[in-house]
Amino acid sequence: MTERKPVVIENPWRRLSAWTDARIGLGRAGVSLPTLEMLAFQLAHAQARDAVHLPLDTAALMAQLGDLSEPGKSLLPHEPVHLHSQADDRVTYLQRPDLGRRLSAQSCEKLDRLGHTGDSPVDLALVIADGLSSFGVQQNALGLLDALLTDLEADDQTWELAPLIVVSQGRVGIGDDVGHRLNARCVVVLIGERPGLSSPDSLGLYLTWAPEPGLTDASRNCISNIRPAGLSWAEASRRLMYLLKEARRQQVSGVPLKDRSEETVIDQGIGNFLLG
Repeated sequence: MTERKPVVIENPWRRLSAWTDARIGLGRAGVSLPTLEMLAFQLAHAQARDAVHLPLDTAALMAQLGDLSEPGKSLLPHEPVHLHSQADDRVTYLQRPDLGRRLSAQSCEKLDRLGHTGDSPVDLALVIADGLSSFGVQQNALGLLDALLTDLEADDQTWELAPLIVVSQGRVGIGDDVGHRLNARCVVVLIGERPGLSSPDSLGLYLTWAPEPGLTDASRNCISNIRPAGLSWAEASRRLMYLLKEARRQQVSGVPLKDRSEETVIDQGIGNFLLG
């Protein structure tokens, strides 16, 4: 009696999947993928689509932002402010990226009424935008902000913050408009990143020095893949603090500002080794 061959043929590359979320070494059933892998792909695709279309629960987020930990409250003496871009709905937002980069007329008036456009600029404006993954914002924005505010509080420099801004249907560029109207030296946008098939919950950070409408991505620095399975909140905050301090020192961002935070960690490690 001849031995039956396995229905699913394993791929020897399968063991490498332990080191990456990429779909490699999936095996095959005949000329097709195994049913389990096909179902997993369909689930990941559905999760990515949901992340794009799921509306941000702004009411819950605003309530959570009002309950930030005690060290942050001295840096955020103002209540968070909810604004909206010129994209009226999600379909318009997806079809017209330019409208997601500009504030609505009502939001512009609301910002101007805050009275933070005087001669004395604030050091930093923080903007939360839903972007292309409101799920990423809902899952990670609060934790990242908590870590960042703690690091800002512990820094040897004083940081004056503008009111925290939450923007619905916003894209990265909307931070330039917000930061300019708040008379902020620097703006950081926390935004939901375009979901991949293994990362529907990713948050990105975009830093711009001297924000004003019309800037391009060349004027920004980005830290991406902030999520439990990617870059941790604490590590993202550490890297952002390095960029914030260097942007403040050099008064630049984007292409001229290089992220050498890893070099700092290595130098500190070598120093500790030599001292030990």
